[in-house]
Amino acid sequence: MMVELHDPVVALMRQVGRDIVMPRYQNLAAEEISEKAANDFVTIADKESEIRLAEGLGSILPEAGVIGEEACAADPSILDRAGDGLNWIIDPIDGTGNFASGKPPFGIMIALADNGATLAGWILDPLTGRLCHATLGGGSHVDGERIMAKESDGALPIAAISTIFMEAAERAEMERKSQAIFTMVDIPRCAAEQYPRLVLGQNDVSIFARVLPWDHAAGTLFVNEAGGCCQRLDGSAYRVGEQRRGLMGASSPRLWDLAAKTYYA
Repeated sequence: MMVELHDPVVALMRQVGRDIVMPRYQNLAAEEISEKAANDFVTIADKESEIRLAEGLGSILPEAGVIGEEACAADPSILDRAGDGLNWIIDPIDGTGNFASGKPPFGIMIALADNGATLAGWILDPLTGRLCHATLGGGSHVDGERIMAKESDGALPIAAISTIFMEAAERAEMERKSQAIFTMVDIPRCAAEQYPRLVLGQNDVSIFARVLPWDHAAGTLFVNEAGGCCQRLDGSAYRVGEQRRGLMGASSPRLWDLAAKTYYA
C-alpha cells in the first residue's frame, strides 16, 4: 500500500507548497498572523494548507481519519483519537514562527499511522524542494535516494536541544550536563529541519520536551529507518497518540545511549 500512496502524497504536498505556502512566504499581512499560545503561531497559510492537504489525503485514502494541527487547535478532542485506527497526521507548516518571520527553515510534514504505529512519513522543504520520506521496514530516502544516518565529524557530538518549552532550571541543567561531552547548539525551531539534520550528519542528538504527533510522527520514522535511534526518554518506542512529554533522537544507537546517560541517568 505504501508504494501506491507515495506518488500521490508527494504530488499533493508539492502542489500545496507551490500554490499555498510559497506565495505567502515573506508576503503575510499582520492580520494574517496570530498566536495560539506563547511561542505558538498560526498563519492564514497554515489554515489553507491544512484544508487542502486534508481534502487531498481524504481522496487518496478515504478509509483513514485525519489529525491536523490546526483542526486540533480548534477542537482538542480530535487529538484523543490520534492513536486509534488508521490516521493521516498533518503539519501544514512546521516552523510557523520562522515562516511568519519570513525566514527558513519551515516545512510540510505528513505521516500515516495505524493504531499509533507510524507506517510512512514525508517531510517537504517547500523552499528548496528537498523531500525526505520513510516507510516502516522500507528505509529512509532523500530526494528518492536511500540514505543511512551518519554522525557528525566534530570534536564533540552535537546536541540540539529544544529548551523553549523547558523551565529555566531544566534548561540550565541541560547546559551544565552537556559540558565536555556534547557541543550544545540551538535548534532551528522546526522539526521538519531538525530530523533531517540527525540523518545528514549535521547534528548528533536532538531532545524535544513537547511531543505532538504532527511534529514527530514522520521524523521519528525517518531517523529510525535510516539507522538512527529515536525513542522516548525511557527507551520505549514513540507511538502516535501518547500524550506525554519527552523524546530524544540520535544519529546512532551509540549516541542515543550516551545522551541518555548524560542527561537522564
